[in-house]
Amino acid sequence: MKKFLAEFKKFALRGNVMDMAIGVIIGGAFSGIVTSLTDNFINPILNVVTGAKKYNLEDISQFASSFISAIINFIIMAFILFCLMKVVNKLTHLGEKKQEPTEKTCPYCQSKISIKATRCPYCTSMSEEKEAK
Repeated sequence: MKKFLAEFKKFALRGNVMDMAIGVIIGGAFSGIVTSLTDNFINPILNVVTGAKKYNLEDISQFASSFISAIINFIIMAFILFCLMKVVNKLTHLGEKKQEPTEKTCPYCQSKISIKATRCPYCTSMSEEKEAK
């Protein structure tokens, strides 16, 4: 059972799965903006152009307010998801240990050499640590 839960955690917190989940949620929130744009701007403009309905100033201000509310809701949702992803990323890297570097750069030829090397195999210069002694 422990192995099963570990595999599930690895699957659920994998980058692709989390990205897809965030995309679905953001897509749902963005559909609210599109619906509001259609209901509050495009349909009233079409109604006025075709003569189907006349609007007064109060209706227009209500349309604008509804559209601004949809945008604010989208921004709040995106911010919450951003904060949630930051927490999930920290939790996934919580148990990991930082690995010690295994390579260093030669100060003379800029080649990557082993951290344990006392002499560069490319330019044969001595390592700085040995020269300091």
